[in-house]
Amino acid sequence: MTTELSPAERMAAWRSRKSHPRLEAFTRDLSFGLDPFQVAACEVLEEGRSVLVAAPTGAGKTIVAEFAVFLAMFHPTAKVFYTTPMKALSNQKFRELVDAYGPAEVGLLTGDTNINSGARIVVMTTEVLRNMLYADSDLLRDLQYVVMDEVHYLADRFRGPVWEEVIIHLPERVRLISLSATVSNAEEFGDWLQAVRGETDVIVSEERPVPLDQHVLVRGKLVDLFDTSTGLSAGSSRVPTNRVNPELLRIVQSTSGGNPPHWKGRPARHHSRGPGMSDRIDRPDVVELLKSKNLLPAIFFIFSRVGCDAAVRQVLSAGVRLTEGWERDEIRALVEDRTRTLKDEDLAVLGYWEWLNGLERGVAAHHAGLLPAFKEVVEELFQRKLLKVVFATETLALGINMPARTVVLEKLEKFNGEARVPITPGEYTQLTGRAGRRGIDVEGHSVIQWSGALDPQGVASLASRRTYPLNSSFRPTYNMAVNLIEQFGRDRTREILESSFAQFQADRAVVDMARKARQLEESMAGYEKSMSCHLGDFREYFSMRRELSDLEKSGGRPDALSRGERERRQRQLTSLRRRMRQHPCHGCAEREQHARWAERWYRLKKQADGLTSQIRGRTGAVAKIFDRVTEVLVECEYLVDDAEGRLSLAPAGKMLRRIYGERDLLVAECLRRRVWNELDPASMAAMAAALVYEPRREEGQTYERNLPPGKFRTALDRTTDLWAKLDDLEREHKLPGSEPLSSSLSLAMFKWAQGSSLDTVLTLADLAAGDFVRWTKQTIDLLDQLSVVADPPVGTTARRALDAIRRGIVAYSSVG
Repeated sequence: MTTELSPAERMAAWRSRKSHPRLEAFTRDLSFGLDPFQVAACEVLEEGRSVLVAAPTGAGKTIVAEFAVFLAMFHPTAKVFYTTPMKALSNQKFRELVDAYGPAEVGLLTGDTNINSGARIVVMTTEVLRNMLYADSDLLRDLQYVVMDEVHYLADRFRGPVWEEVIIHLPERVRLISLSATVSNAEEFGDWLQAVRGETDVIVSEERPVPLDQHVLVRGKLVDLFDTSTGLSAGSSRVPTNRVNPELLRIVQSTSGGNPPHWKGRPARHHSRGPGMSDRIDRPDVVELLKSKNLLPAIFFIFSRVGCDAAVRQVLSAGVRLTEGWERDEIRALVEDRTRTLKDEDLAVLGYWEWLNGLERGVAAHHAGLLPAFKEVVEELFQRKLLKVVFATETLALGINMPARTVVLEKLEKFNGEARVPITPGEYTQLTGRAGRRGIDVEGHSVIQWSGALDPQGVASLASRRTYPLNSSFRPTYNMAVNLIEQFGRDRTREILESSFAQFQADRAVVDMARKARQLEESMAGYEKSMSCHLGDFREYFSMRRELSDLEKSGGRPDALSRGERERRQRQLTSLRRRMRQHPCHGCAEREQHARWAERWYRLKKQADGLTSQIRGRTGAVAKIFDRVTEVLVECEYLVDDAEGRLSLAPAGKMLRRIYGERDLLVAECLRRRVWNELDPASMAAMAAALVYEPRREEGQTYERNLPPGKFRTALDRTTDLWAKLDDLEREHKLPGSEPLSSSLSLAMFKWAQGSSLDTVLTLADLAAGDFVRWTKQTIDLLDQLSVVADPPVGTTARRALDAIRRGIVAYSSVG
């Protein structure tokens, strides 16, 4: 069911709604009223159904999740899991829930952090929940609600499949609260949720909670992007039409000397001082302009970390100071409190004093290269209105609670790893979604800095479109395959994979058939239990009864058969009757009652077989990939394929069940072949880093002289050889293969495990502190898995390696 009503209809629905006492109790404690879409979503939850909420950034979707927590706490034992796509989001939500419900009721699980895991409210990354489902964890008992925040991450190429795994495998009793940005195919996604999860309502709101005024900064003047002279249309974006402001067109035409702009959706060619560029004012002047118009605090989106840091230096060098004395005192006090455990010798390496100077003047950067603790300080100061300008990469647009009054876009293109490409309408919507603080601002503002390479009509089209489709990135992995086969067998696993959103989008009918097949199988299991007989195998006995019945019906007229055919048929009938009378179940006093249940089971089996046949006859793209994955696993002896085509796990497959990550099969192979048995803890940390690290495109090859000494080199060579063999095997089976290992981080991780200083390690790694912490945490995640899965000596060495690298800024950032 999809709910999309006009404001008047929503108000009418609000007034005539059914009684919802839990919601009324919840709203009594709020300091603000709920919007109609929030009310509708909360009512769905109180009525016992799942809900998908698609609404713009900052609209207040999380209030629905908070109501789910509120509902769970009404039951003495009910539990709620709150999942997020990023550890930073998990940490932020954990702190908020602790403030609301107290530390005894709230836990946190993020792979490298385990706090109060048995609590009734547990915040976690989605991967943690997926792993719990495959392990059939005891923590799933009494689980009643699961919140999937930022569920549009399902489209993420690398991590998106985890969302689908969780949605498919959650127990049917669990109500799902899916929170998404505004996507153009919310109804399609909701239909899939309905197909795989049962009763699910879709609540869509495209209204921004704070209207957005969109401007272009040209010749030092803020000009409206759209023509508002004809009045405003319905909705809150303040965009009556796609009609460009005539004043902007006049200014642009005079700026370009009468020549038409040349940007038409292609990568723009910027010149240092080309036509129109002389009209761009410098960043310090932009900041002062926004300050003079009361448009701070502002977020400047710059699609490069280096660009963000350079922008901060440029603004500070110009002498910009945006804070008052009392604000500087508060800033310094908060920073000193949050960083008091950092070592003095590390502060200089981290650029602490320059960073603090910028904070005290109201300016900071925010990107993945920052130490997590520094990012958290920036976020907290911005939320407390003490920071006035933040230069950020686009990752800030994903979930972190940092709304501003104004968002500035210096360019409408970014580097995607291969080329400079225009940002999409969906990306524009996500970025400008940060503009406008609910309860503080009456409107938000977006500012596009003009350059002669832009086309006003192209910019207007970008800013007015709301095309943001949610497309599945689901694909079977080796770990997924062995886990599903162990639990369900090959055929059922193929049906489960046919239930994925990827297959739903490819062929919606397959999902419906797979769901019906699962329902038939569940009913068959109940009938099979009712027809069971204490004297013997009633299915075997019933198959003879069916065969006898079918033979009797297929005889036709006796005079139409030849004498030989009649005699052969009679011998078959006599033999079947004799075998039936000799079967133990024939003498059961409840034989006919069992037979009635068996007849129902048989009819359902025919339907299920027919559906399975139809499913197999269709184009099952996901299942075909699964078949290729299983072929590789059989060839590598992780699965055993018997003569009847049934798959089962070999001992190595049981180990692979507990190894998660992009290189799951390679890790399992190295353990099987004892490749790492002679590594010491520092070398083991270096090896784990080589397995998880993904180098930047511009990084060259790592030369042998830059590798850790000792037995690491031999182990790396053997690991690389195994990777090459697996890569060849995957490509033989029409799978994409994987990237070669990179040991670029290995020497730095080796030295860090041996106790080298932060300065030494960051120089060796050629990484920013935040990047080093992020890769070290991923290394820790893998070492933690090895410490549990691997036999000695590897398991023991992995635990010692983990303890050796979880120190200093890495340990400080373990909850961040």
